[in-house]
Amino acid sequence: MERDRGRYVPGGRESAHQADYLELFFDLVLVFALNGLVNRIVPALTTDDLNVRWAALFQTVVLALPLLWLWTTTGHITSRFDPRRRLIQLVVLISALGLLIMGTSLPYAFSGRGLAFALPYVLLQAGRPLLFIFTLPVGDAVRALYLRSAIWFAGSAVLWIGGALTTEWRRVVLWTSAVAVDLIGARLNWPVRGLARLPASAWAVERGRHLPERYQQLLLIALGETVLALGISYTNEPATTETTIGLLTAYLTTVLLWRVYYHRSGEMLGEALDSVRGRNNLGRITGAAHIVMVFGIVATAIGYKLVQQHALDRPFPLWVVVILGGPALFLWGRIRLERVVFDRLSRRRVVAIVALAVLMVPLAFTSALVAAIAASVVLFGVAAADARRSAGRPPEAPAPPA
Repeated sequence: MERDRGRYVPGGRESAHQADYLELFFDLVLVFALNGLVNRIVPALTTDDLNVRWAALFQTVVLALPLLWLWTTTGHITSRFDPRRRLIQLVVLISALGLLIMGTSLPYAFSGRGLAFALPYVLLQAGRPLLFIFTLPVGDAVRALYLRSAIWFAGSAVLWIGGALTTEWRRVVLWTSAVAVDLIGARLNWPVRGLARLPASAWAVERGRHLPERYQQLLLIALGETVLALGISYTNEPATTETTIGLLTAYLTTVLLWRVYYHRSGEMLGEALDSVRGRNNLGRITGAAHIVMVFGIVATAIGYKLVQQHALDRPFPLWVVVILGGPALFLWGRIRLERVVFDRLSRRRVVAIVALAVLMVPLAFTSALVAAIAASVVLFGVAAADARRSAGRPPEAPAPPA
């Protein structure tokens, strides 16, 4: 580590432009956490109580947001600083441990183990900025950014810990408020009265392609979780004709999600961000787009498990919302990514979202398996349209907005 005014500075990114293996280890812990989310909600979605089903869906969103926000803030740390430095490696390892503990508490997060979910999150989100405040030199723009973020996270910590110490419905209210504080604070770049805003952004995309690659890996990790959920579900259920068709449909859907993401925009994200100067706004849009896509992938994985367990059953309306809404959310995030890379609206994906929305009503009178097949057909149409548009043409150069 370099010394500066008696402080240890955790190095820059100039000598490490790609993600290292320790970051991939952190991603594997995220797979465990995402799988816990899927396993937590499926039993609640199969109950006859409408209120329980919708409450479980809302609670899953509240739990997923801090998990993904923890991944995002860790990705920005390893993007700003060299992940080969021992201090940064220690930060990543401790973050992985905290994420692991949060993942183990997911089945009971709104009942008896609220502190096991909230406390690691609070310690990481408030403690890591304090570490960098100590190690970075006074006057550094990133140090000032971490100082403001530490103040905001200290405020949301009251809501997180308070929610963990109270009853279920109060916990939902307090944790929802805490999530809002965390995300709004980052969106506004953590303003604090009396503290100047030096030129550093919460959404900055540093030089090199490290952060774009991390977002691409996040998508692969989420897709890997869907395969994990699918394989476990098929293993635990009787191997019938309908469950086998559900397995093949789910696998095809996963492949199509990968294809739709990487076709042009996904694979050229790093090149697009490298070609513009003011990347903070594009970095914010890119991060939000990937979080939306991950939510869509997680919802799709939930749909896989529902199909494996209730393939020929007439679905509850909420099942259809999840089975078709997952791909729709993914396509919405992918539309935002298209805007970042090519500064255009992907009409094919808009049409696909409309088609998925229209199909929800008639598919509610069929079966869970038919709904899953319909979602796969719509995604296949998008992938086929992409291939037809690019056939025989040279690869497009990225054209992000100025």
